[in-house]
Amino acid sequence: MLDFTLSDKQKELRNGSRAYAAKVLTGAHAVYSKKPDQKERFRSIRSFYRTAVAAGQIKGQIPVPLGGACESLLDAAIILEELYATDPSVTLTVAATGLGLTPLIMSGHAKLQKKYFAPFLKDEGEPLASLVHSEPGGTANWLEKGAKGLQTTARKEGNEWLIDGEKVWTTNSGGWDGKGADLQCVVCRQTEGEFADPSQAIIILLVDREIVAQNGPNAYEILAEPDLMGHPATTGPHSKFTDFRVPEENVLAAGEAAATLVEQSFTASAALVGAFSVSVMRAAFTAALDFAKKDSRGGTVPLIQRQSVADLLINIKMRMDSCRLLTWKALYSLENGPGDFKARQELCLESKIFASDNCVKCVTDAMSAVGMLSYRTDQPFARLLNDAMCLPLFDGGNIGIRRRQMEKIFQQEDYDPMSAF
Repeated sequence: MLDFTLSDKQKELRNGSRAYAAKVLTGAHAVYSKKPDQKERFRSIRSFYRTAVAAGQIKGQIPVPLGGACESLLDAAIILEELYATDPSVTLTVAATGLGLTPLIMSGHAKLQKKYFAPFLKDEGEPLASLVHSEPGGTANWLEKGAKGLQTTARKEGNEWLIDGEKVWTTNSGGWDGKGADLQCVVCRQTEGEFADPSQAIIILLVDREIVAQNGPNAYEILAEPDLMGHPATTGPHSKFTDFRVPEENVLAAGEAAATLVEQSFTASAALVGAFSVSVMRAAFTAALDFAKKDSRGGTVPLIQRQSVADLLINIKMRMDSCRLLTWKALYSLENGPGDFKARQELCLESKIFASDNCVKCVTDAMSAVGMLSYRTDQPFARLLNDAMCLPLFDGGNIGIRRRQMEKIFQQEDYDPMSAF
């Protein structure tokens, strides 16, 4: 039996998150928009992030059995939709910490979980985590046989691993001060040994600020902080590791297990991008609908009574609601089934691709409904469009990565298009 009704507890989560966003996050843009560059804008949201931590937004991304407050990924999507609709930059910083913790969550490595979850369970401070995977040369084909693979490498020396290479677009990885996040899950390629498959060479090493401090001053560097047209107060630095030493006990996973952890982490995040997309659609729809009800553009009736404008709003609303339901279905299925992992992954990929592509269309349709006024910077649409344009590109681009993942699923001889239903 199908049931898309939220439980009373989920409704409380939604309403509480909406109230929190309205009270706290509404003022974030006014603060960071005055700063001159990406780095300074990011640092200016520190107090907002601290408030989010105190409100349980980080603990709420860690499962209950591990000491957190997250009962399901669906709950996380409900919360993030409310937050992102108010301020994408602060919300993405919160969500990126959740992504940074995901390999550790899924690893089942009890010793490392006990050691590194502690600061993220306290509801205090401003702890950041990051999944450090993307590289300047691109990582769309990082596991393709015969290709060069990851260029960030790890080699064993005594009881340590040495990391060399560069990373970029790794949200939160530099921390608030450029000296590293509280936890970085750094994905590398092992250089020693014979590996028939690129996935067998993957290794994930956990790096905290203490390890950064123990290395030399040139072992970890932030080379640049790219300025972005969307998400203007987030951080995704271009960083460099040079003979960077990590204790061998900080190996989270190696070989195919490590590659699987990365794939699983980005599968969950794919559907959460669907939730972000719904947030932007919602904000654009709300702003355009409010305008259409109040403004006649010199006519005799409000714009909402003009069929052309009403049709644009109707299409936005239908896309928004469809994407929300697909996102909820994907996240619920990822944890509960039916189907194997590939079937569940397919739904998460559909959510990411369909929602983020439609998000851009919804914002431009909302702008068409409002007209030239929507092009003014004191209106919300320019910011919404800049954030929307990022969603099909990041967390695995829809063209280079996410559709190619779906293509491989379709190519399987035993593929069943109904296995997730």
